Amino acid sequence: MRMKLVGVGGATAMAALRVATGAGNWFSALALGVTLLKCLLIPTYHSTDFEVHRNWLAITHSLPISQWYYEATSEWTLDYPPFFAWFEYALSHVAKYFDQEMLNVHNLNYSSSRTLLFQRFSVIFTDALFVYAVYECCKCIEGKKAGKELTEKPKFILSALLLWNFGLLIVDHIHFQYNGFLSGLMLLSIARLFQKRHMEGAFLFAVLLHFKHIYLYVAPAYGIYLLRSYCFTANKPDGSIRWNSFSFVRLISLGLIVFLVSALSLGPFLALNQLPQVFSRLFPFKRGLCHAYWAPNFWALYSALDKVLSVIGLDDKRFGSAVPAHSPSLSDSLGHPYLHSDRHLGPRGFLRCLILCALSSFMFGWHVHEKAILLAVLPMSLLSVGKAGDASIFLILTTTGHYSLFPLLFTAPELPIKILLMLLFTIYSISSLKTLFRKEKPLFNWMETFYLLGLGPLEVFCEFVFPFTSWKLKYPFIPLLLTSVYCAVGITYAWFKLYVSALSDPPVGKTKKQ
Repeated sequence: MRMKLVGVGGATAMAALRVATGAGNWFSALALGVTLLKCLLIPTYHSTDFEVHRNWLAITHSLPISQWYYEATSEWTLDYPPFFAWFEYALSHVAKYFDQEMLNVHNLNYSSSRTLLFQRFSVIFTDALFVYAVYECCKCIEGKKAGKELTEKPKFILSALLLWNFGLLIVDHIHFQYNGFLSGLMLLSIARLFQKRHMEGAFLFAVLLHFKHIYLYVAPAYGIYLLRSYCFTANKPDGSIRWNSFSFVRLISLGLIVFLVSALSLGPFLALNQLPQVFSRLFPFKRGLCHAYWAPNFWALYSALDKVLSVIGLDDKRFGSAVPAHSPSLSDSLGHPYLHSDRHLGPRGFLRCLILCALSSFMFGWHVHEKAILLAVLPMSLLSVGKAGDASIFLILTTTGHYSLFPLLFTAPELPIKILLMLLFTIYSISSLKTLFRKEKPLFNWMETFYLLGLGPLEVFCEFVFPFTSWKLKYPFIPLLLTSVYCAVGITYAWFKLYVSALSDPPVGKTKKQ
């Protein structure tokens, strides 16, 4: 039944697209089509994150602010920054008109049809910010020279890659989270920097940090770019810094934005002498290096190798003790090939650096969740329509990263849905970008093609073969292990290619005053 609904939704979306493109309003058609699909996904499986956010609604609605970060009736305590807590508070005042019982802190694991509808529609409604951010990003891209057909235009392709992103669809509208709303803030801040509206971009990013602190991973990219392109007001003809052009007024104005946003967010808890408690919730360092399901990163490869060595009798405690404690400086330095350079690389250089920060933190971060790959995939979409090399990296990263999200949806009814949606998105991504860059060399070499095709047999084994083997009872973790390690290879490869491209990216030549 769910597959039939999704199929009908896809047909409806395509019909809407044909009507709107005939009238020239293709962006609205893409947004409307994906919104209809999101509505059809309302009755699908939802994860424990559904209860997490219901509990946060109850906490912020029922308790005074002084108890928000102390309340522990549920195991799902509030562990997002204050702006997100206020976001839940605002939602709770709408939620009470749907089902007042969902706002009772003691109603653990409470669920009702009205609660389901409210929470699902709250995600769909707040995605409006993401849609607007995509629209603004489309104004900023240059891409290749547009083809005659609408579907060959870089702006159309980018809109489809972002609005219909498979990862966002399953993580937000099946699994359940608010990544679209948060990603909208990030994309809008990126768009403002492309438009040289630096103060707005800085403000939006500062606000974003106080909604979800995972975006601290990309903060160094913002800091360096704003310092380089806004505080230094002029460049030499070769693109290097004109040191005497530094503006202390602009630096102070940026600092003031960060200070005021932080004061608005953290000020009430500072007044209550609760900042240590807030930070203890935001940064629970007692958690282990790897999540229960290994995110497909360096640590997945490391852990798998360590396990293999122990099984074959080559376990070495010295090897095991070599795991370093996570330091932000590791991920930050890996994400900054421009850190010791005074080259001016412009907004595209900033975007590449931001993606490297996100991907490096995903690769080497502490207790990384698999969903964090979206932090790199979404902004990488903007680069994919500009150069063939970036399109290749995007396709490898996105296809592998999206497949690594499959274990999030482990229920049988969602199996055909996730396979169908990923196939549709992947086929469109590859075909549209191949068409866009058809006059250049192929996007994949034979090795990359072989690797990506290997995802098919891996899925067949994990979903259709392994459950019928005798290993299922003794080694139930094997499908997760294979998925994590196989995807880690592809994501590591994409990270390496992106890093090389960043180092070889030519600086912007003679630039005008910023």
